[in-house]
Amino acid sequence: MSELERALATIARGAHEIIKREDLAERLKSGRPLRIKAGFDPTAPDLHLGHTVLLNKMRQFQDLGHQVIFLIGDFTGMIGDPTGKNVTRKPLTRADVLANAETYAEQVYKVLDRGRTELRFNSEWFDQMSAADMIRLAGQHTVARMLERDDFAKRYAAQQPIAIHEFMYPLTQGFDSVALRADVELGGTDQKFNLLMGRALQEHHGQPPQIVLTMPLLEGLDGVNKMSKSLGNYIGINEPAIDIVTKTMKIGDALMWRWFELLSFDVSLGELAQMQGAIASGALNPRDAKLRLARELAARFHDAAAAEQAIAGWHAVVRGDGDTALLPFTDVAVPAEGIRLAALLTAAGITASNSEASRKLKERAIRIDAEVVEDPARVFSVGFEGVLQMGRRHFARVRLVAA
Repeated sequence: MSELERALATIARGAHEIIKREDLAERLKSGRPLRIKAGFDPTAPDLHLGHTVLLNKMRQFQDLGHQVIFLIGDFTGMIGDPTGKNVTRKPLTRADVLANAETYAEQVYKVLDRGRTELRFNSEWFDQMSAADMIRLAGQHTVARMLERDDFAKRYAAQQPIAIHEFMYPLTQGFDSVALRADVELGGTDQKFNLLMGRALQEHHGQPPQIVLTMPLLEGLDGVNKMSKSLGNYIGINEPAIDIVTKTMKIGDALMWRWFELLSFDVSLGELAQMQGAIASGALNPRDAKLRLARELAARFHDAAAAEQAIAGWHAVVRGDGDTALLPFTDVAVPAEGIRLAALLTAAGITASNSEASRKLKERAIRIDAEVVEDPARVFSVGFEGVLQMGRRHFARVRLVAA
């Protein structure tokens, strides 16, 4: 395999679509570092594994010698990305955007090489544009073309309101590519319309149109829905190593392969195929493959020592092999009179509700420090420490503190 073929294979790993692949090959042949752009609207302060699908691809471009541009949409964030929304999205204030942007900048370097990352804010050029400039930008596209976008078309057909400023979002995102002279723009599959807008606006401004590379949307812990904080099916990259490990170990075996393909740097596609074959033949336990993924993710966002401690803590609880003192504490605030067991299980995140806790207690599915407990009315006071566990996948080492 030639160097060009290896580069294309790395870039294509996990990608949903590359427009146009032949153009990408030609630019790679030029030998110059390409400008790789991905934009992130700081709509929430924390990044999760779903965001890192793009960050991982950016890091792969960096490792191939290209210039990555991590663009924070502090201007577009105040418009509100309408992608996938059936209602007008509430714009953020400048203060909200800037606060979230600051935390973004701190987190991305857990994946990206700081020395090879160009961190930009699109307010750099949009704050300099006049009203006349924005009108000229709006004149470069038609309403009919905007309504070709799936979410706009559905809302229009359903007679749901579409605010005029929402049409500006694809245009402003597209103009970012003009301002940055991007060679490649990365985005999720739901961003394709906006990414193609960048190609059209670059051509209008006499620039070579960027290559568009779309990545799949990562399914969350439930294995069904896109990873999202609002759905609670996410792993935040700032979460403790033990949480990254325990949550990763909860995902289904089928989803594990998807996560390996999109999130792993350590496992090649060839080795991934070998692992799948070994599991199919019974030579490899799916749990051990999942532990490898959990270890890699915990080490990436923390370090190798923290990852090993988290793995050891997981073994201690789930397999009874080790010291549960390796698990970090989850502090639960309780009133002076204490808290009943059912409520404690819910407060610690072991069960979704007190009724579920009571049901699981009757089923003898709850353990405290490896001992089965059944009394939902048992009271625990400030100062209690112990490992609460439901089944093999839900556990926490809790410490009760005064509310």
